[in-house]
Amino acid sequence: MLLHLRITVPPDQVDDVLDLLDRHVGVAHLVHLPGVVRRPTGDLVLCDVARESVDELVDALQERGVEEHGGISIESVDSALSHSSDRAVREAPGHGGDAVVWDQVIDAAETESTLTVTFVTFLTIASLLAAMAVLTDSAVLLIGGMVMGPEFSPLAGIALGIAHRRGRLVRQSTYTLVVGFAIATALTIVAALLVRAAGWATVDDLLGERPETGFITRPDRWSFPVAFIAGTAGMLALTSAKSSSLVGVFISVTTVPATAAFALGVAFGDWTDAARSALQLGINVLGILLAALVTVQVLRALWRRAPRTRPRRRRADASAG
Repeated sequence: MLLHLRITVPPDQVDDVLDLLDRHVGVAHLVHLPGVVRRPTGDLVLCDVARESVDELVDALQERGVEEHGGISIESVDSALSHSSDRAVREAPGHGGDAVVWDQVIDAAETESTLTVTFVTFLTIASLLAAMAVLTDSAVLLIGGMVMGPEFSPLAGIALGIAHRRGRLVRQSTYTLVVGFAIATALTIVAALLVRAAGWATVDDLLGERPETGFITRPDRWSFPVAFIAGTAGMLALTSAKSSSLVGVFISVTTVPATAAFALGVAFGDWTDAARSALQLGINVLGILLAALVTVQVLRALWRRAPRTRPRRRRADASAG
């Protein structure tokens, strides 16, 4: 449960920063390299920090203007063999598994919620697989589409942007979500038209009984609760850095299949199922988004009330006592 901080500090602030870090029980392996940073000019400070202490320390560094005049990098420590780091983790109040490093979470959300060719490709592949799953009523193909879906990242970005008042993140995530789904849906419609023209499937395949995939075009009272639970699980995985492919599957089941079913309804002229699929998609996106926003707000409130880092007395003070 350690993170590594690499801090570029202006020379006139280095004493204050070193004093801040040296006084915290969650800090270990504190290193100061004077004058080694060339752009921007400054000193380099390195340290390992217990995860539960990082958010508070980063806030304190930002309040001192270190982010504006220097820089702060946060890196994961896969393993550390040190009694000093073990003591820092042990003595830092709280538990690293519950700690949230908000700047790290927001940076990850900004990266993952950017509209890129890769994002659109994954979303399109997920939609195509889900469309084939509907046509063949295949649960295996449906799961394949769910695994590929990357749509939770922009939904999380919107929630984080609202909670932390990051307007740019909200706009970027919304743009990625809307444009990404529009492109994936359009390409899925084109693929479905080709399948229809080739005679591989007819509208009867959509109107027939589909015990494995029929739920996609039948929104009911369970649609919103499932989406809300999925959104909560996804946001907890994102903030706790305990991601799992199963979480991605659970989240994607409420969005990508509905998009694919909508595309098939349009391509085959089944407007009733297309409308139901659009309603399912809207309910699920709203449920996931609300759950993500509520989860972020609850985590912020709980972490503010959680025990923060206790100051460490200087050695001189300790010996004087």
